[in-house]
Amino acid sequence: MFCFLPKTTLHGRPNEFKAFKTYNLLYIFRNNPSFSFSLKSTSTIANQQSFTVSYLIKNCWLSPESAISASKYVNFKTPNKPDSVIALLKNHGFSKTQIATLIKRRPCVLASDVEKTLLPKITFLNSKGISSSDLAKCLSKCPSLLILSLENRIIPSFNFLCDLLQSNKDILGVLNLFTRMLLYDFDSYILPNSNVLRQNGVPELNIVKGFRQVPKTFFYTPIQFKEIVEKVKQMGFSPERFTFILAVTVLGSMSKSTWETKFDVYEKCGWSEEEILDAFKNHPLVMAASEGRIKALMDFLVNVMGFKASFVAKQPYLLGLSLEKRIVPRGLFVKDLISKGLLVKVSGLTTFVCKFREGVPSEICVLL
Repeated sequence: MFCFLPKTTLHGRPNEFKAFKTYNLLYIFRNNPSFSFSLKSTSTIANQQSFTVSYLIKNCWLSPESAISASKYVNFKTPNKPDSVIALLKNHGFSKTQIATLIKRRPCVLASDVEKTLLPKITFLNSKGISSSDLAKCLSKCPSLLILSLENRIIPSFNFLCDLLQSNKDILGVLNLFTRMLLYDFDSYILPNSNVLRQNGVPELNIVKGFRQVPKTFFYTPIQFKEIVEKVKQMGFSPERFTFILAVTVLGSMSKSTWETKFDVYEKCGWSEEEILDAFKNHPLVMAASEGRIKALMDFLVNVMGFKASFVAKQPYLLGLSLEKRIVPRGLFVKDLISKGLLVKVSGLTTFVCKFREGVPSEICVLL
């Protein structure tokens, strides 16, 4: 037990204080040999951390700030093990950026055994049709997969996905949409949530389709999932339609306050409460659009193209189309045709958005 000196000044007697402080330090060293050993240990640890930070910056391409942060979770005396990990990642198509991202998110991977821990998982995932480039993207987004048990988690999860989706291509597709799914226990999430849908009359085909398109939905906690399903039923959605699952996805992804904010944005854009609810029932993803996107779309269609807000509300699918790549270019093309007298009017948004292609529209004769 040490008695540390307080930071106080003995006014008028600085020399006496200095001598007093020196005497006490000498006393500590003479009577506590372990203190000297502790200082050496601290110095050794500091040197190791300094080596680790330097290695992370030079060999893993981390910024100094990220390297210091990562060094709190991994520490090594020699570069042998981390060198073998970096070499493995490079040999399997990882770029410097992907390696840096992976190490930043999960530094402890550098301490893994390449032959026993990392290589078997990478080999298995490659054997399932996941290319090196796709695997690099997947693992850099979710490096925690590399520390999962191959036998107890990864292989059983893939077997489950194979039984459900019947295609390695579809498995890669859902992993790209929700890479973290392999971190979950499927029996605790997918099975009970799928059963809730079945019990409420959702066709098996729609359940599989839902998992392919919005896999994250199936990983809400079972209690939360059941509450959302009940709410969707109360809103009048038919379990037999795929929009039922989309509604579950949207409601589960937002808070009540977010829902109210989106509702308010649509009302300010000229939609009535009834129109908003009808649009949501026909195309649930209208409530998944950001506030900025909603405002930008309505501004262009109403103020630039001249459509009425109520008319747009009857075409909710528009919120799922690209404003920059599809709606705006085609809208401006139509306006140009009208200004040149080649087109009298646009009869509907479906024709305007879906039928026009680059160049002269194939259906122009119908519209003239």
